[in-house]
Amino acid sequence: MPTLLIRNGRVIDPATQRDEVIDIFIQDGKIADIGVGLQHFADATIDATGKIVTPGLIDMHVHLREPGREDKETIFSGTRAAAAGGFTSICPMANTEPPCDSAQGMQFLRARSQEHSVVNILPIGAVTRGLKGEAITEFGDLVYYGAVAFSDDGHPIMNAELLRRALEYTSMFNAPILDHCEDLNLSEGGQMRAGAVAYRLGLKGIPAAANSCQVARDIVLAEETGGHIHICHTSVRAEVEYIAVAKAKGIKVTCEATPHHLTLTDACMEGYNTNYKMSPPLGSEDDRQALLDALRSGVVDCIATDHAPHSAMEKDRVMAEAPNGIIGMETAFPVLYTDLVLKNEIGLPTLIERMTAGPARVLHLAKKGSLALGKDADVSIFDLDTEYTVNPDKFFSRSRNCPWAGKKLQGKAFATIVGGKTVFLNGEIVV
Repeated sequence: MPTLLIRNGRVIDPATQRDEVIDIFIQDGKIADIGVGLQHFADATIDATGKIVTPGLIDMHVHLREPGREDKETIFSGTRAAAAGGFTSICPMANTEPPCDSAQGMQFLRARSQEHSVVNILPIGAVTRGLKGEAITEFGDLVYYGAVAFSDDGHPIMNAELLRRALEYTSMFNAPILDHCEDLNLSEGGQMRAGAVAYRLGLKGIPAAANSCQVARDIVLAEETGGHIHICHTSVRAEVEYIAVAKAKGIKVTCEATPHHLTLTDACMEGYNTNYKMSPPLGSEDDRQALLDALRSGVVDCIATDHAPHSAMEKDRVMAEAPNGIIGMETAFPVLYTDLVLKNEIGLPTLIERMTAGPARVLHLAKKGSLALGKDADVSIFDLDTEYTVNPDKFFSRSRNCPWAGKKLQGKAFATIVGGKTVFLNGEIVV
């Protein structure tokens, strides 16, 4: 494997508390040396002067739609969108058609990934067969073929007894259940978060309790079983308050927040734009501030995009009929850097930690999330001075359902290196 030398970049690695201008030498797909003025001969050199160098970003919550809905996204297009956003590892959810709920499904995903992916794919296996919430899958088989966690994301597990048993079994494999917390009895037919904005717009609202009461229930189940529950896409104040209490008690609970819930609110729905319709729905400014407080304090362990591609035909419907979800891998870092770091909401090292070491810790990825010697050579390089206007027509993703279209952002991926191999450089996929 060719060697690579990254010169003169500002290396920010929260896992090792490193923040300095140094060089990185990569050999055999690993971080082989790191220091000032390295003199190693390398087959290729990247000049990172004036740029930041970070561990490769990890997105532990994406939807690639293959198999079944290749019109929305494929492993080919989705992994290139990931690389363009600085992500070196992504975790596709199991809600494909058919779902990834068997050894055969895992084998298909692995084979397609080897053929078409330009980043690391770390699969999520289904919790229940067919995502129906009726019978648990063969967790051992799914782990054997590569599952790093389990989830029925998009389909909340309403049966508490089934989830309790699933937590008992998955704890044997030290793998978390990524929990889509939603009480369908409370959310049915809702189009946005309940409140003054929904009332004014005449749209049916979803109460915050539709999400928070399920979080509370599942924390109790995690405490009883000793299993690891990871709360997906936290969106309201009550959720992070419950999670903070659970963590203080030593319960195995972690959680994520998305770029959209950290930067947008229900006020965005004023224009009836379906690209702001998502599940869980955008919350109030008070909810957003609660998420930011939890992000700063560490209650929120990581940031995940919940990249959810949909066709233009699907999104171009009335609000009640349009599907939930937005794409986000190509805009995640620029949006968060522009709207949070540059506005002094959080520090740059905190942002990087929640997108690298944070998800690696949740998923027990010992070789990722850091630039320490011997770790996998997954590296992202960002140019923080680059300013651009978001144009979804230029995305690598097959879909265009992006709420930030036309927004001016700052900070963009310059290079993405996966296992020591440069896959994205200066706006182009190079493999």
